[in-house]
Amino acid sequence: MNSKTIEKRFDVIRTILAVIIALLIALVVIIIVSDDPMNALYNFLIGPITNARRFANVIELSIPLMFCGLAVSIMFAADQSNMASEGAFYVSCAVTSVIAVLWELPAFLHVIVCLAAGTITGIIIMCIPAVLKAKWQANELVSSLMLNYICLYMGNYIIRTRVLDTSLGITTSLVFKETASLPNLIPGTRLHLGLVFVILAVILCYIMMYHTGLGYAIRTIGQNKNFAKYAGMGVGGVVLLTQVMGGALAGFGGATEMIGMYNRFQYQGLPQYGFDGMLIAIMAKYNPALVPVAAIFLAYIRTGADIMNRTSDVPYEIISVIQSAIIMLVVAKMFLNNLKHKQIVKYSKMQMEKKEAS
Repeated sequence: MNSKTIEKRFDVIRTILAVIIALLIALVVIIIVSDDPMNALYNFLIGPITNARRFANVIELSIPLMFCGLAVSIMFAADQSNMASEGAFYVSCAVTSVIAVLWELPAFLHVIVCLAAGTITGIIIMCIPAVLKAKWQANELVSSLMLNYICLYMGNYIIRTRVLDTSLGITTSLVFKETASLPNLIPGTRLHLGLVFVILAVILCYIMMYHTGLGYAIRTIGQNKNFAKYAGMGVGGVVLLTQVMGGALAGFGGATEMIGMYNRFQYQGLPQYGFDGMLIAIMAKYNPALVPVAAIFLAYIRTGADIMNRTSDVPYEIISVIQSAIIMLVVAKMFLNNLKHKQIVKYSKMQMEKKEAS
């Protein structure tokens, strides 16, 4: 064990403790506001695993969360504050819907074209803030946040002008062709082939981040960009590549969600998966291997909150309390910082004593 190991251990402990504290806050709120807190707590904590259909809902919800969590993790690991994953996801859904409605292709080929179109769309959207940064030094945080609203209206325009179902009074596309649908994995649920895709994405991203030179360059740039430059790393190229990978993951995730879970485009606003990806990336410490854990946790408490909302007098908005508490505690640098330093000092003293004794 060394000081780095201690720091990593405390990062894990801090995240787990932040989640526990956030849940305790939520439980206190439930007890205060509910007339039947025990029933509400049961449905919130146990409800998602009371039957197979509800647990399948957790896994279904976690699929787009994992894709966006991976996208954000790769970009944030390189210290790139590109928050356009929300817009990339949304426009990819719109483009995928157009192809799913209008194109006539064999089943297997139709799915591939939909996924490819969503992926390419995601890459294009995500690279816009990167290009603005490289060409005109535009702050990528501001430009990417503003881009999400442009993507919202762009996606609405695509649906309204190309495949709008005029028989309904909302922004909804015509029904997808049957050939543009991902196979279902478990009968009686909506669990689709996207689960296999996202598992493969997690594995590939983890291998790339921790077992390749590119991953080492990404992590080095994220920790110290000047050192990476002096070490001869192509910082600009690596940074742009992280945006491409992030866009590909968000776009592929949007296409997968659209043809896996729905038979028509029916979003009435940004679905928030890209923004949720930031929370998941923070909880996972930008480690692809931990993204599924964070995504399933978030999907679990959201499913529990939905069940609780339908079966008790506690509103679904309790999730906002949990998410806010987790973010505040995880990003708070001083949370458990003193305890971490004490452990590092204690370890250093032990090492010095061992050297003196020898």
